[in-house]
Amino acid sequence: MRKILIGVFITVVLVFGLQYCDHTKETRMQLSEDSMLIQKQLDHVGKLIVTEGTFAEVFSYEDSKKMYFDLLSANKKALVVVNAKATVAYDLSQVETRIDQDTKTVYITKIPEPELNIHPDIEYYDIQQDYLNPFGAEDYNVIKDRVTSQLQEKIEASSMMRNAENRLISELQKIYLLTESLGWTLTYNKTNVSSNDSFQTLLD
Repeated sequence: MRKILIGVFITVVLVFGLQYCDHTKETRMQLSEDSMLIQKQLDHVGKLIVTEGTFAEVFSYEDSKKMYFDLLSANKKALVVVNAKATVAYDLSQVETRIDQDTKTVYITKIPEPELNIHPDIEYYDIQQDYLNPFGAEDYNVIKDRVTSQLQEKIEASSMMRNAENRLISELQKIYLLTESLGWTLTYNKTNVSSNDSFQTLLD
């Protein structure tokens, strides 16, 4: 009788042991599949997000050169018309992430800064110049630098930067929705993302 009980006990232990091993194996496989799915989604959103805008400006350029002990001056001036295309971009291929299967957590460790690019198309009108102070390559470089600098200030104060950030948040929300649907946790800047609106607060 004792041998029978021992045999039954061993059988029960083996059955439960095999079931536990199968369950653990299935859990690890599910974690691996979830990790692969998350990584695929991260790769999918790793694209360039661009907000574009066009700007038109009119500038007046003047330069005066003193000559002969400041007794004479040679002047030049021009009317500058600028049509520029500006783009604000986030290269999401530079987003850095880390996946922890044990805690089922996705960590976003780095989000790139926005990239502002300005492509001005400059036309010159009403060019006036003295013989002793003609327009040269240096003048055109100075004009381009001034135009770009003023446009940059204007764009940074416009809604383009906020629109680009909204596009960024929209892409990052896709990662949150995926992790939430799989029962995972998404963390950025040591803070858990708990809703679609969390990124807005975290990025501010």
